Amino acid sequence: MKVLVIGGGGREHALAWKLKHDEGVSQVFVAPGNAGTARDPDLTNLDITDKVALREWAQAQGVALTVVGPEAPLAAGVVDEFRAHGLPIFGPTKAAAQLESSKAFSKAFMQRHGIPTARYQAFTDPALAHAYVDVEGAPIVIKADGLAAGKGVVVAMTAAEAHEAIDFMLLDNTLGVAHNEGGARVVIEEFLEGEEASFIVLCDGEHALALATSQDHKRLLDADQGPNTGGMGAYSPAPVVTPAVHERAMNEVILPTLRGMAADGIPYTGFLYAGLMITPDGRVKTLEFNCRMGDPETQPIMMRLKSNLTQVLLAATRTGLDRVTLDWDPRVALGVVLAAAGYPLSPRKGDAISGLPSDASDRMVFHAGTTQAGDEVQVSGGRVLCVTALADTVALAQQRAYEVVGGIRFDGMQCRRDIGYRAL
Repeated sequence: MKVLVIGGGGREHALAWKLKHDEGVSQVFVAPGNAGTARDPDLTNLDITDKVALREWAQAQGVALTVVGPEAPLAAGVVDEFRAHGLPIFGPTKAAAQLESSKAFSKAFMQRHGIPTARYQAFTDPALAHAYVDVEGAPIVIKADGLAAGKGVVVAMTAAEAHEAIDFMLLDNTLGVAHNEGGARVVIEEFLEGEEASFIVLCDGEHALALATSQDHKRLLDADQGPNTGGMGAYSPAPVVTPAVHERAMNEVILPTLRGMAADGIPYTGFLYAGLMITPDGRVKTLEFNCRMGDPETQPIMMRLKSNLTQVLLAATRTGLDRVTLDWDPRVALGVVLAAAGYPLSPRKGDAISGLPSDASDRMVFHAGTTQAGDEVQVSGGRVLCVTALADTVALAQQRAYEVVGGIRFDGMQCRRDIGYRAL
């Protein structure tokens, strides 16, 4: 069967890499893909991004399953377009994707359905937002109400940082946020103490099937310093997600979300990513929802997944997930992101990349912000590569990943040197 993956980042490279190994899959297309998917002889890049054109192409080709990677096509309604023509596609509808595309929608939904989350207020007026920060003080969290490619959250440790973030998001739009209807808006939340984890599940509208636990590193610099990014590395499993935390996440966050969406007339299907804050006493609060898999969490998770992902996702679109189980490699997978010069605010493009190794079963370099220019692979985005390794322990996976990192070169390359330190 033919499978289509929509997107061109590291998450999509990892999904396509996994799907191509599934029994029964004859060809995997990636739209639009990147240099990594272009270099893989088992994958085919497709230079189409318009949802109607993609649907028409999928119909003509007899594509058996489409998997949506990034948030923008979901918010644009690509799932609605495919479903309207009877094409199997895994992802949430445009209405359901508001859980990610609108922070204000998401927070109001959680409040309405009793899902644990931080206190918040939403603002379109900068003066009112600034006044709220003056009253609440810092630390405090400022979020853009719109898609911002993982860069729309500022954890302000001082009031000055909070005021600057408000101006960035409401006045300057320095972060390049895709605003929702009604224009620029921010959500301001209380700062929560604890340890973050990524809790990602598959949903069929009624049932949820949890993927392996994972944890990413959001800050640019070692020891969780510097600005927030889309993610500088991740590992799986995440020891912080104990069996008790896992049970609370499912019973207090995931299942109430599925029931709440159904009750609101918006059944949720697709990947659902709950960013969780786990407090020192083991309680769970929801920081955010994403309507797709995380990046860079996807890369380690896909390297550990042994089940036939194609059949699992087809079950989610047809018969349901209530009788599906997943098989996992017991080893640890750890991924280190290599970022461009100037990332996250002004990544530089065009730098040549050298030293890319060949693929191996326990070591992969997943491409994100790359493009093929003749014989040369070049930087084309902020997060460029995710070097991912499998090993028996966190320490060994970390060592193997950084050995590969040591051989890769491009001007201005940035990476953290401590990915996985929380699990050591």
